[in-house]
Amino acid sequence: MIGRGRVVTEMSQAYSFSRRAWLLGAAQGGVGLLLAGRMAWISVAQNERYTSLSESNRVNMTLLPPRRGWIVDRHGVPIANNRTDFRVDIVPERLRDKDRVLALLARLLQLPPEEMERIRIDLDHASGLQPVQVAENLDWERFAAVSVRLPELPGVAPTRGFARAYPGGAAVAHLTGYVGVPNVEQYKKTHDPLLVTPGFKLGKDGLEKMLETELRGQAGAKRVEVTARGKLVAELATRPDVPGKTARLTIDAGLQDYAARRLGTNSGSAVVIDCRTGEMLAMVSMPAYDPNSFSDGISHLEWQMLSDDDHVPLMNKVTQGLYPPGSTVKPMNGLALLESGVDPHARVFCSGALRVGTGIFHCHKKSGHGPLDLKNAIMQSCDIYFYEMIRRLGYDRVAPIARMVGLGQKFDLPFSTQRFGTVPDSAWKLKKYKDAWTVADSLNASIGQGYVLANPLQLAVMASRIASGRHLRPSILADHVHRDAPALPLQSENLAIVRDAMFGVVNGGGTGGAARMLTPGVALAGKTGTAQVRRITMAERRSGVLKNGQLPFKLRDHAVFMGFAPADNPRYAIGMVLEHNGHTVRNLDSPLIARDIMTYLFDKDRAMASLAEGEKSWGGDIQTRMAATASTYRAAQAPHPAAIATKTDAIVPSDAPAVENATDQANATQAALVTPGNTVAEDGTTEREP
Repeated sequence: MIGRGRVVTEMSQAYSFSRRAWLLGAAQGGVGLLLAGRMAWISVAQNERYTSLSESNRVNMTLLPPRRGWIVDRHGVPIANNRTDFRVDIVPERLRDKDRVLALLARLLQLPPEEMERIRIDLDHASGLQPVQVAENLDWERFAAVSVRLPELPGVAPTRGFARAYPGGAAVAHLTGYVGVPNVEQYKKTHDPLLVTPGFKLGKDGLEKMLETELRGQAGAKRVEVTARGKLVAELATRPDVPGKTARLTIDAGLQDYAARRLGTNSGSAVVIDCRTGEMLAMVSMPAYDPNSFSDGISHLEWQMLSDDDHVPLMNKVTQGLYPPGSTVKPMNGLALLESGVDPHARVFCSGALRVGTGIFHCHKKSGHGPLDLKNAIMQSCDIYFYEMIRRLGYDRVAPIARMVGLGQKFDLPFSTQRFGTVPDSAWKLKKYKDAWTVADSLNASIGQGYVLANPLQLAVMASRIASGRHLRPSILADHVHRDAPALPLQSENLAIVRDAMFGVVNGGGTGGAARMLTPGVALAGKTGTAQVRRITMAERRSGVLKNGQLPFKLRDHAVFMGFAPADNPRYAIGMVLEHNGHTVRNLDSPLIARDIMTYLFDKDRAMASLAEGEKSWGGDIQTRMAATASTYRAAQAPHPAAIATKTDAIVPSDAPAVENATDQANATQAALVTPGNTVAEDGTTEREP
């Protein structure tokens, strides 16, 4: 049976058509609303974005590295400044047809084959947007030759800007540090486009790193109108950069340079402090690297040369070096004795040796000094006097005075590498070694050996506080000077006794007679010291102790000095350590160097005359000696091409493996010399004569 079909009427057809039309119209209206909304969003809400994109198609903007703020000395003399620089870099990510571009650059810039090899190696190790230096310090003709051929040189970035310069060279290396190209890790932290701008450099070490925020400034921008194909149409208004702030130091640039030169061929350091304010006038560590070379980008070969040098030029010995202060602590020990009620006229008989228990502790003078009071014990640097007095008193009565005058302290200075040494006592040893303090520990500490460690800055602070009687705090930034230091809680008559003894060390027949100043009306008060770095066996003592000149460099004693001048009205204080100097060369020994550095502050002509005479026998000035060393090293190494490639700044001098190795070696030596039954005090060699 066939069912009845649906009847379609005219009315139902009209209704169906109307519904479809309505749905279709609604859909069209919805699409229209979406399009209108999108257009409104783009034209209103996203107006700024698309205007910027449109503008960027028409205008190319290039960041201009800001001029870095100068670092100047107390008189405004530049220590780090800027020079006009024409340079060419390559941005690897934008480089196309590398071989053709490099060949054209070699012809335009007249680059030698070894330099082209260096550029190729640098490009192979570069990443992304990190610029690779092609050449800097270009003359205008070569710079212009590249600039006019830019359409043929994709990825090449010629820049006219400013490069960092250090007029003092190596003399200021460990003071200023240096600037260098930011590395990839630094860019990833901030994604600051300035960090990948050709020609931009930031502080890598020293004050350049610690004062980066103040010195950097704000980038400028160069705008040019171009066609869709990148062809230049017109140069638009350029936004100028905002230079960084000038950092004024308390340093005297002339004294800094003189002290660096006067250290000669030593591996050593010196600090000079103003006894009225605590301002640091010089902070020198030598030998050192040339910060100009580091800022340009040193080669692997130069880095290896510096790393191999047993004088460790990569180390800032002022802040990173720790040494036994030797006999330079004896004036401080004298203060501790006087403050504890010891009669300054009480005498101790020095026969040359002192038996304590089963041990025999020697004086540096084998035949002994005879009976000595406090003043003469300091003047003659008698070990037996201090062994005996501090054995009676206990070193726990000395340690607080040592800290009061600056030993063991970390100072508020813009250096990230400051090590602050050790002032030991019974509580310290118990906490660190879980062991009780012994008499041998006291005897070791009494002559500035054993667990006692200090850096040259602390020695200078100690000298300045004894000289002034005030709690001076060292400063190196001119706007952070700690003025009006409070008086030390010490009796003035005790300070006077110790100052008089230090005057006698240099001017009254004491151990530091070589430091006597020749400037009329100015006397230097000081204390010499010898810090032992090896154990002298009884067998060697019986056969005759070897002279320092007979020993390898690393086994020679350190030469130490601290003092102040004028003795009757202290104005300047000095602290100095000469590593493994061994008192082997008279005009390179600590007393004469300290004398000349202090003389510079009162009589520059006399000081310069002394320096000129000495430099003739040392192989010339710093630059001449460094050039000769580099030439000899290069000839011996016969470097392969990769050795001349630019070293990255991932590791900076203060963090170099060579510095860590030197520190580890010094720590191991110190630990060996405080082993029970193996103490330096038993040798008594803190003032061995040359």
